[in-house]
Amino acid sequence: MKKIPDLKLSVLFILLIFIIQSISSSVFPLITIIAINLGYIKNPNPVIMLIFILITSIVIGVILAKIISKRVLKPITDLNEATKKVAKGDFNVQIEEIGIGKEIKEMIHSFNIMAKELKNIETFRNDFISNVSHEFKTPLSAIEGYATLLQDDSISKSERDNYIERIISSSKRLSTLSGNILMISKLENQEIVLDKRMFSLDEQIRSCILSLEHIWSEKNISLDIDMDNVIFYGNKSMISHIWFNIISNAIKFTPNGGLISVKLKNENDLVTVVISDTGIGMSEEIKNHIFEKFYCADKSRTNSGNGLGLTLVKRVIELCDGTIEVESQKNIGTKFIVKLPNVAKT
Repeated sequence: MKKIPDLKLSVLFILLIFIIQSISSSVFPLITIIAINLGYIKNPNPVIMLIFILITSIVIGVILAKIISKRVLKPITDLNEATKKVAKGDFNVQIEEIGIGKEIKEMIHSFNIMAKELKNIETFRNDFISNVSHEFKTPLSAIEGYATLLQDDSISKSERDNYIERIISSSKRLSTLSGNILMISKLENQEIVLDKRMFSLDEQIRSCILSLEHIWSEKNISLDIDMDNVIFYGNKSMISHIWFNIISNAIKFTPNGGLISVKLKNENDLVTVVISDTGIGMSEEIKNHIFEKFYCADKSRTNSGNGLGLTLVKRVIELCDGTIEVESQKNIGTKFIVKLPNVAKT
């Protein structure tokens, strides 16, 4: 069975053809009849008049068809030309949304939306490639530079150790970047969380804090930990990325002698984790962009971030049907509030 929109469009074109035929076949005969009645044409030859009327009707019909079809077919012609441009990679094209028939207007509107979305995707792709290139180039250049310096036999042992340490640090940065890119790519093409099982969430967070002890103890940061005993049902490996990234960020941006607080509550099958710090905080503008890929508030990148950690955090939380909120004030501190549904399966 044909769809109603297709039927409407067919009826519209049939109606246009009927109008053209009606006008072309009636205008000249009508004029001829009037001329005969007024005496302008005397003793007309029926055969000659019939042939003349036929030829004139055809000419009038062709002219009318050309005028009307130009109006009717122009949007379709424009759409065809615009499609060719898009096929060649030009996504800036937009078509005026005019035309006879609702379906044609809707088709042009859908095309404009598609072209706009393709333009956004292309912009994102270019930015992504540019950012990835930059992030890889920096540590690779450092590794190459320090490896070159190590070839100098005249350097001291302390200098050699320093260069080796910097090479290791840059290598770790590359490894982390590669891992995050692969993880985000995987999660963005995933809608279902697999490998779920029961595990101790509070124990996982404690293990994460302990794994970062060498950093927060070096900065003499105090910890305020208040966590309920929570057995959580989920993908343990995936969820661990949430705590590692948020807590490591809190340590990174909290000055020496600061305080980091970690609180975990479980109420009515909803887990709430609040991680706050007394760090440098964020402006409203920075806060609005922190979950974007490769976004770094510190443009000099002196904090060695690659702008992917919080993007990964947000995607994991979305897959878990949870939410994340951020509260922050400049020079006062930042608070992350993570809420995850905890529905255990048997």
